[in-house]
Amino acid sequence: METIKRYLRPEQIRELSLVFLIVVTLIFFGTQIEGYYSGRTFNRITTTVAIIAVVAVGETLVILTRNYDLSVGSIVGFTAYFAGTQLANNNEMAPLAAILLAVGMGAIMGLINGVLVAYGRVPSIIVTLGTLAIFRALLVNYSGAKTVTTDSLPQWLLDLARANLFQVGEFDFRLMVGVALALVVIFQLVITYLPFGRRLYAIGSNPEAARTAGFPTQRIVMTAYVLCGMLSGLAGFMFLARFGNITVVAAQGMELSAIAAVVVGGVNVFGGSGTMIGALLGALMINTLEQSLIRWLQISEFWRDALLGLLILLAVATDAVIINRLRNLWARSGLQARPTSGAQAVEEAGHDA
Repeated sequence: METIKRYLRPEQIRELSLVFLIVVTLIFFGTQIEGYYSGRTFNRITTTVAIIAVVAVGETLVILTRNYDLSVGSIVGFTAYFAGTQLANNNEMAPLAAILLAVGMGAIMGLINGVLVAYGRVPSIIVTLGTLAIFRALLVNYSGAKTVTTDSLPQWLLDLARANLFQVGEFDFRLMVGVALALVVIFQLVITYLPFGRRLYAIGSNPEAARTAGFPTQRIVMTAYVLCGMLSGLAGFMFLARFGNITVVAAQGMELSAIAAVVVGGVNVFGGSGTMIGALLGALMINTLEQSLIRWLQISEFWRDALLGLLILLAVATDAVIINRLRNLWARSGLQARPTSGAQAVEEAGHDA
């Protein structure tokens, strides 16, 4: 038992629980929906998860510092429309240039959020609630009520969403899914092994202790927002590739899906704990439920948003009651692998510096 405790953190219990729930969900809907275990269902779920997962990775970086970014949906929508407009006007633009254009625009928007939160010391929920509306208004003004349509986009972009890395029977493993998984792995390694990642945990665990220890907390928080903006910009490009037809309401409400994925995945809304793997599992759980319920019960988007809200409430309540008790149990036993207290997190991050 002690050996299990030594290598199994409370956060991993949430992740293992999510894996179990995902399997149960797939089994249940497989018995209720004819032809559920098909390549079409697999591709629909995984392609949607890929976009949400990329945004969720950026959102996790921010939430680890005990902050929020509610503007990610507007950033995805704006970058998708902006990149789509440039490609429609110049079909000869290189793919890498189009990607860098979307990522760069997202970085600028993330920088605005980061400067206001980190250096302006304005609460993140206020800043990003404001920029959510501002970025969406910029999109409305920039679009001029026009729509980016698939017939104006280069063929390579239209083929990108269907590009496969490999195929097993009728199940396609899409390129976009591979990109999302690669980003999850990369940023999981970053927050686990690099000093920057350890400092994110330290700041989220105890901001005052982190500042007292001499960490550049403002710069780190700003960097987290810039990275979140860049990843949202990349998600915007992926959104453009998948849907092609982009309007002013593109990705509206995606911030709710991203935050739900992060919170359901076990990332603590009060900062200091969580993993990218958990965020990915949260995105998979939510999108599996969404896509399956839409097909099974034909529910509307309003009920879908209600479901996301319910999942967020359940996840926060679970984290506050069950997971916190497990963390305390682990801390008392002296066997927890990841630091739970602010002082421990700051001390470990200080050793990494």
